[in-house]
Amino acid sequence: MTHACRLASALIVTLLLPLTLSAEETRPVIVCSTTQVADFARQVVGDRMEVKSVLAAGQDPHLYEKKPGDAQLVSGADLCLENGWHLEGNDWMRKLATQTGRPIVTCVEGCQPLQVPGVDEGMHDPHAWFSCTNAAIYVRNIRDAVVKLDPDHADEYRSRAALYLDQLRTLHSWIVREVNNIPVEQRVLVTSHDAFNYFCHAYGMKSATPVGWSTGKEIGAGISPQRRQETIDSIREHHVKAIFVETSVNPTMVREIAREAGVKIGGELYSDSMGAPDTAGETYIGMMRENVLTIVQSLK
Repeated sequence: MTHACRLASALIVTLLLPLTLSAEETRPVIVCSTTQVADFARQVVGDRMEVKSVLAAGQDPHLYEKKPGDAQLVSGADLCLENGWHLEGNDWMRKLATQTGRPIVTCVEGCQPLQVPGVDEGMHDPHAWFSCTNAAIYVRNIRDAVVKLDPDHADEYRSRAALYLDQLRTLHSWIVREVNNIPVEQRVLVTSHDAFNYFCHAYGMKSATPVGWSTGKEIGAGISPQRRQETIDSIREHHVKAIFVETSVNPTMVREIAREAGVKIGGELYSDSMGAPDTAGETYIGMMRENVLTIVQSLK
């Protein structure tokens, strides 16, 4: 290549670079409260929009407290997405969106709620995504929101959503088959808090936990002796082979209960947060897959 050609090529690259950067900067921005919601959003929008999550992997949305930079993050959003049903303790995501004047969509709307025993009547269990059927409702809500935000690419968003909904149906069927490998009398899932009620309801298991879903409130007050004993009695009554800790909850209490009940820790489950980047649980499907494999291998 001649010197003149090299100069011409360099000039073209220089001229195109600002255009590339400009296109990147003008992508609509979606800010999500949790890692699960952010993953659902990415499955629908692909590279058309930039998706950000307030929570990082391993953080508990019940205990999260707003940081100074959160308002700035949300203020730059074209759309905000929350789980809803008070998963975000004190409704911090909705408050951030309201304070900054940004539109917000509650992804859990349309799911059939479960109640948590011992929690005020009318307070829905917010962990609805642990049923693949409910996860599909989240995805449809997100699809409809982004189609409204960017109607020029509506067909693209609908196509991505349709493919992902097929994957969720496949995942659901696979989970049913895997759980069927556990003897019926041993299908008792004991974890740190009530994050898995929807999973158990959808896939034929019983949930037994030492605390309710509001981990901040319960852990701060301490587990009641009655609830602790009920959990231990349930473990012994059903001859549970293993109980589980969670990636986003302090494992100390569950380890103490395991020692007292004489059972092993079967492993660590993703609950209120997905896994870190480059781990098997960094996506919703990966998180569910790894949880199911851990549960089945420990209980069958």
